[in-house]
Amino acid sequence: MEGILHVSPKELNLLLTLNCGQCFRWRSRVKPIAGDHLVDVKPFSSSQSKTWFGIIRKMVFELTQYPEQEMIKWRLLNDGCNFNSKKRRKLSTDDVNEVLYDYFQLKVPLEKYYQIWSKADSNFAEKAIKFTGIRMLRQDPVENLFSFICSSNNNIPRITTMVEAMCTTYGEQLMIDDEFGPVYEFPRIINLVENDVETALRKMNFGYRAKFIHGAAKTIVEMKPEKWLYDLRSREYGETHQELQRLPGVGAKVADCVCLMSLDKHEAIPVDTHVWKIALTTYLPHLKRTKSMTDRSYREIGDFFRKHFGSYAGWAHSILFAADLKRFQEAAVEPPKR
Repeated sequence: MEGILHVSPKELNLLLTLNCGQCFRWRSRVKPIAGDHLVDVKPFSSSQSKTWFGIIRKMVFELTQYPEQEMIKWRLLNDGCNFNSKKRRKLSTDDVNEVLYDYFQLKVPLEKYYQIWSKADSNFAEKAIKFTGIRMLRQDPVENLFSFICSSNNNIPRITTMVEAMCTTYGEQLMIDDEFGPVYEFPRIINLVENDVETALRKMNFGYRAKFIHGAAKTIVEMKPEKWLYDLRSREYGETHQELQRLPGVGAKVADCVCLMSLDKHEAIPVDTHVWKIALTTYLPHLKRTKSMTDRSYREIGDFFRKHFGSYAGWAHSILFAADLKRFQEAAVEPPKR
């Protein structure tokens, strides 16, 4: 099954959005798409962004961006299954478009917010010229939480390896891809509570994170209502942030990542070393007096961004974060002319 999302690259840049460290299950294709009737249309200027392969829920996708036509072609690779259990029928192209629309949060008028943030902040305006179309994804909270428990003192390539190892070991196989081989969904929480999970993850070089993954899973299964994680979407940011930090391996930063990337808390500000550096050099130089980040300075940075950028401050902060990543210095592109 295949279809089209009509969206400007100023509203969604796949290369920057899928590769900026908020998710870990998207990979760029090496081979061309066989039988693609749009193959003669020039894809995005960077070779890394021609076609993306990834998983949303149980759905395995290829996504290809055509900026001059302001569209993204999608292909659902395992469309033989019935994903729409509520409606008890196979997905239609409209159903898939709805899934993608939700995942990329396309109801948020990103170009409008870029303009608002650029007027409010000259540093943002400078970055926004080259780093257009960076969106926050609306991920599954389970995948988002356990992926970011892996992120402690880690880097994006290694987190990606760990997440894939979890999926391969504890997730259900969805299909076999010609390029990437067996493809698995993200594990259900119940699959991470068995007694041997911590030992197995340690053997896969998860280190101390193995204990946190197992402990968080057990806490959720044994002490929380069935839909607890999903129900946090309807709670206030402050309450949600505190609730998440009651889980093993979840501190303020991981809690903010989950709040922002899967729980609809657009004002959440995850502060890592990149954001700490941005805050010190551009916005809050007085924090240079502290040798390292404290709980107080963490809160001060978050409060500053929220006041400075407004209700979608987490999105603005993530654009500045992406612009600071070395991996994007060559990938940044001028927005295509219409």
